[in-house]
Amino acid sequence: MIRETEFLVLGSGIAGLSFALKVAEFGKVILISKTSLEESNTKYAQGGIAAVTYEPDNIKKHVEDTLIAGDGLCNREIVEMVVKEAPAQIQQLIDWGVSFDRNEKGAYDLGREGGHSEYRVLHHKDKTGEEIQNSLVKRVKEHRNIEILENHFAVDLITQHHLGKLVKRNQKNTDCYGSYILDLQTDQVNTFLSKITLIATGGTGNLYESTTNPKIATGDGIAMVYRAKGVIENMEFMQFHPTSLYNPGEKPSFLITEALRGFGAILKTTKGEEFMQKYHKKGCLAPRDIVARAIDYEMKISGDDYVHLDCSHLNAKKLKDHFPNIYNKCLSLNINITKDPIPVVPAAHYMCGGIKVDKNGCSAINRLYAIGEVSSTGLHGANRLASNSLSEAVVYADRAAKDAIKKIVHQEINKNIPEWDSQGTTYPEEMIMITQNYKEMQQIMSNYVGIVRSNLRLERALRRLEIIYKETEELYERSILSQKLCELRNLINVGYLILKMAQGLHESRGLHYTIDYPKKGSVSEF
Repeated sequence: MIRETEFLVLGSGIAGLSFALKVAEFGKVILISKTSLEESNTKYAQGGIAAVTYEPDNIKKHVEDTLIAGDGLCNREIVEMVVKEAPAQIQQLIDWGVSFDRNEKGAYDLGREGGHSEYRVLHHKDKTGEEIQNSLVKRVKEHRNIEILENHFAVDLITQHHLGKLVKRNQKNTDCYGSYILDLQTDQVNTFLSKITLIATGGTGNLYESTTNPKIATGDGIAMVYRAKGVIENMEFMQFHPTSLYNPGEKPSFLITEALRGFGAILKTTKGEEFMQKYHKKGCLAPRDIVARAIDYEMKISGDDYVHLDCSHLNAKKLKDHFPNIYNKCLSLNINITKDPIPVVPAAHYMCGGIKVDKNGCSAINRLYAIGEVSSTGLHGANRLASNSLSEAVVYADRAAKDAIKKIVHQEINKNIPEWDSQGTTYPEEMIMITQNYKEMQQIMSNYVGIVRSNLRLERALRRLEIIYKETEELYERSILSQKLCELRNLINVGYLILKMAQGLHESRGLHYTIDYPKKGSVSEF
């Protein structure tokens, strides 16, 4: 089957939904979600969305906090752009029905998280992402010009390669004509042709055994663009959230928002000793890379499986009012956070690199945009400042939409694209071939390419990942496609990119910390 549309949107988080709403008045939108529309990384963003709202905060402070967290690799022009434009885009979210908490005086109840010098995080209790996701989903479902296709999986982007032409990385004339998309209910791969394609497929946390990301975060967009010969950068910078709830066997790991530390919670060893002041002058509110490494180190020297986050000294009523989701979750595990310490461990959380884009979200491939966590904009540098991601997503959704609306009048749908060829493929005889490789991949990345790295670990990881890559590609070539097989293939691609870029950075910087090179280095691109 062949479908045609003006705008093809892959991904249904805050970035994809915002873009769809903004372009829908200018053409037909087909919105692809590989699960239900309500499920995305956005939904699990507890902390909030950062923006300058009241004095004494100002643009300069927010910019400087972002640059410091990014450890010298942020693009200042992009940082200033996002910080300046975020308030207007957040107002757009409010106009679309998103509700942020206010205090007894009616002003926004701003939170503060690690790396922030002021209170500037707008939030909805401790489930901000869910509030944003639900509000945007409702709006999108009501729009007459947006067609929603749930349980559809984007397999690959369509370029000149599918017309028999040679496509090379970094060439200027590669065009995206749409995507081959797998209908997960029929197992059929259909051809979706578009004038403009947007990738907003989110992150890649499931490369690791422990992650705060939902199971759908499998690096699909980054892998597709890499295979299409687009430019990927900064993949070595994988952010581990310092505080996920220690509850072995639970996936995804339950996030304990950084806002809780901003509220006054204190990290302690299991013996009750505070330790963050040893590592940074801001203590528990240091940037995430520093806090995660500190926790990792304390666990290694003590032999403990976790550290404690202590809230027992805080006002119990305010604590429960501000963090009801966390309170109820912990209570279900017989942990009363007003009295008992919370056992926490770092978990894979956010990819700071990704598809390289310009200030309008344009990738190196013409007619292809990338926004949200899947993209590398220059905002985050080597480490993301807490709650900047949702701000980035709405700013880039707006910029990409405006740019795409201008360009679409000059684009035509290419009707010469061949349909997907699945001749000669069969269903895999044994699913264990996929599930075992998935587990091995996660173990390799978790053990060798985690918070602290070394040359030896990276070399060993690459050798083992190459074996899994070859096995998976052989299976892919002869199999009728499934979501699990495609996700495994994508994660292996992304893992390879992380490894190669980590090997190419011969110094420590931000989230890439290696015991072989303790000094700062420069950005890598592959």
